[in-house]
Amino acid sequence: MKFINAGARPGQRHVDSDAVFTIPNILTVVRFMGVPLFIWLVLGQKEYALATIVLVVMGSTDWVDGYIARRFNQTSRLGRIMDPIADRMALIAVAVTLVIAGVVEWWYLTALVVPDAILMAVSLYYFHSHPDLPVSRIGKIRTALLLVGTPLLVLARLPIPLTEVYFVAAWIFLGLGLLGHWVAGYNYFRAIICKGRLKLSNDGGRG
Repeated sequence: MKFINAGARPGQRHVDSDAVFTIPNILTVVRFMGVPLFIWLVLGQKEYALATIVLVVMGSTDWVDGYIARRFNQTSRLGRIMDPIADRMALIAVAVTLVIAGVVEWWYLTALVVPDAILMAVSLYYFHSHPDLPVSRIGKIRTALLLVGTPLLVLARLPIPLTEVYFVAAWIFLGLGLLGHWVAGYNYFRAIICKGRLKLSNDGGRG
């Protein structure tokens, strides 16, 4: 069973609708609502076991909403924009929480934030909003790696056997995820520049 683009049927063409209240969009909102719960569990209650469960549920909904959208043709323009934004904001908010809790160092948060900050600045310069680019395969793999590595890292904080194994496995996933994050960021940067210059050229031609 394939995990990337799971649910897509051979030959099926998806046309983004203007629908707002779709199951994938609702799951995206639910996923982001897990962030304050995670923050409260880690910083307020020190409940790393429950926090790990919350992260697993959040990561699962990221896959499930994409599956449902493709399988049942519920892709939407809002979802295509909202889903990656929710992923980025959730990962950054979780990273900030883990930095404050002393689970990770500041360099990890910096490695996450810098590419997104650059892409946001370039997008605002050319489009004054979201550039509306399709999510790349490496971007999907990057997100999956980070969503697997993060709960493993939190799990390594628990007084259970094999925490050293969880810790090493977590940083393998996170290291590969960060590498993919920068590669995907570079590819998005080039795509935004190309699309932005084309937009400026077309605007100039109409003027």
